[in-house]
Amino acid sequence: MSMVLFASVVRVRDGLPLSASTDYEQDKAVQESKRHLKSLSKKLGHFPDRCTLRIGQYTINFTSSLGVGYMMVCTESYPSVLAFCFLDELQMEFIVSYDTNKINGAVRPYSFIEFDNFIQKIKQRYNSPRSLTTKINLADMQTEIKLRPPYQLSTSDIGTLNGFANFSPHKYKGIGKSPNQMLEPVTLAGIISCMLSLLCGALNLIRGVHAIESVLQVGFEDLNCIVAFFIGTAACFYQVMLPVHVLHGWRSLKAFLSFALICLCNLYLYELRNLWQLFFHVTVGAFATLQIRLRQPQGKAPDYNV
Repeated sequence: MSMVLFASVVRVRDGLPLSASTDYEQDKAVQESKRHLKSLSKKLGHFPDRCTLRIGQYTINFTSSLGVGYMMVCTESYPSVLAFCFLDELQMEFIVSYDTNKINGAVRPYSFIEFDNFIQKIKQRYNSPRSLTTKINLADMQTEIKLRPPYQLSTSDIGTLNGFANFSPHKYKGIGKSPNQMLEPVTLAGIISCMLSLLCGALNLIRGVHAIESVLQVGFEDLNCIVAFFIGTAACFYQVMLPVHVLHGWRSLKAFLSFALICLCNLYLYELRNLWQLFFHVTVGAFATLQIRLRQPQGKAPDYNV
């Protein structure tokens, strides 16, 4: 029979159990699956934000978001889309019920044991398919699972039986960075910022070339201006490149550093440009930095109609 057997909510950073469904199941295989779940809960920070682990005739599914993990044990035949709808509903209710400060401040296991009442209620709903048909729309979750399927873990690549000794961290990039993840679509503002950054880079390049010609022809002495023009060119072009890196580490920090270089270069070149030119270059740099910061990896759809 397909059904949800056990569910728990844990804190990602240390695996502290915050709440769990009441345990009535005495089957040895289920208890073994729960031991695997407990081991996994202590390593959630190393995994993608949506994973599945099959243990014999049972399956462990889990998701993580905002420092909290939502885990479940179900029978092998239980539909994956229903399992992740279950976890998603669990997540939404927990986020509404408890704020981040409370979660981070919890020191004892099962500090939010009263949440067990809600877990029990949705367990009953998800174990009775007839009661779900009018209360849940599976279309969005089915689409998301097709586009970004849960990562399939196995005891061999996480080394569950040996205390995670065989776990290979290089396979994982952390929460929210599963192998199929992509950046959000480019907006019109993002396209405009790229075009303006290219324009500013081209203007700096042209002025830099003219400055070199001045050095060769009339002995222009301030070579630092040439360096400033070319650094400004590189910073502008780099701001065009940054948004296209899906999993590029420190994207926001690099965007701010390139913007700082643009500001410093224009500060040095203030005698060679009027106020409107300076304003244009700095404003374009700030606008490009904002667009880089706003374009984030795709997360979960905001509404699953659950």
